[in-house]
Amino acid sequence: MIKAEWFYWLVGLSFLVMAAQMFTDRSNPKRFGTAAFWGLIGAGFIYSSWVVNKQAPAEPLGVAVLVMAVLAGFGFTGRGTPRTSTPEQRTASAAKFGSRLFIPALTIPVVAMICAVGVKELSIGGEPLLQEGSETILGLGIGSIAALVVAMVMLREKRIAVPVESGRSMLESMGWAMLLPQMLATLGTIFQVSGVGAQVGKITTAVLPDNSLYIAIVVYCVGMFLFTLVMGNAFAAFPVMTAAVGWPVLVGHFHGNAPAVLALGMLAGFCGTLVTPMAANFNIVPAALLELKDQYGPIKAQLPTAGVLLGCNIVIMALFAF
Repeated sequence: MIKAEWFYWLVGLSFLVMAAQMFTDRSNPKRFGTAAFWGLIGAGFIYSSWVVNKQAPAEPLGVAVLVMAVLAGFGFTGRGTPRTSTPEQRTASAAKFGSRLFIPALTIPVVAMICAVGVKELSIGGEPLLQEGSETILGLGIGSIAALVVAMVMLREKRIAVPVESGRSMLESMGWAMLLPQMLATLGTIFQVSGVGAQVGKITTAVLPDNSLYIAIVVYCVGMFLFTLVMGNAFAAFPVMTAAVGWPVLVGHFHGNAPAVLALGMLAGFCGTLVTPMAANFNIVPAALLELKDQYGPIKAQLPTAGVLLGCNIVIMALFAF
C-alpha cells in the first residue's frame, strides 16, 4: 500500500536538497538564513509523521515555526543565482515548444483524477493500493512525479539537477509568502478552538431578525468574504463563520442542505481570496514574479470579478440550498 506519509517525506527531502544548494550558493549574501529557513520546512515535513503517530513530541515543530518567523521577519533570507538556463534560452525554448509546454502541467490533474476515481478501487493482497482517505493527495503527488518525467522527456533533459535548481529558484523568488496560506489556515483552526466562532455566532444570532433566511444567507456569504479578506485565507475564515452562522443558523435552524451551504460558503470565501493582499501567493507573489509596476495590480483587476461571483454565490445558495 502506498502511504500518504511517503509523499510528505519526498516533499521534505526535496526541500532539504534545495536547502543544501542554497547553503553552498555564495552568490546569496544571506545563504545561511535562507538554507536554515527551507531546511526547517523540509525537516518538519519528515518529523511531523512521528508527531501524528504520537511517537515524537510536537514542541520541536512549534520551535521551528518560531525560528522560521524570525528568519523571515528580520530579513535573514535572500536570493541567490541558481545554475539554470538563461532568460534567452527559456525564450527560445518557449518559442520552440509553444503550447506543448502545458502538457506537463495538465498531467498533474489528469493523473490525480485517475488516482482519486479509478486507482482507489484497486487492491493488492486484500489491501488497497492507495492509502484509504488519502487518494487525492497521493494522486497529486504521483501526478507531480509523472509531470516531472514527462517534462524531462519532452525537453530532452537528462540531469535531475536542472529541475531541482529551477524549483529552488522559484522558492527563493516566492520566499516566506509561499507558506502564508498554511499558516493562516492553522490560525483559523486556533480561532475555532479558542471559541471565536461561538462568540461571533452569539453576536450574529442576537442581531439577526427572526426567520430571516435571506438575511442569514447574506451574512454568512459576506462574512466569509470579509473574514477571508482580513485573514487572507478562506480555510481560516471557514471554521469561524460556519460555527457562527453556517451550521447553527442555515443548516440547523433553516434546515439547509449542508453540503450545498458549506460548499457555497467556501466559494464566497474564495471571492475574498481574489482581493486580499494577505493571500500573498495568489496576489502579491505573481506581481513580484512578473515585475509589475503596481504590486496590487492583480487585486485591482480581480475586484469586479470577485464582487460578481460573491453575488452569484448568494443567489445560488438562496435558490438551491433550501
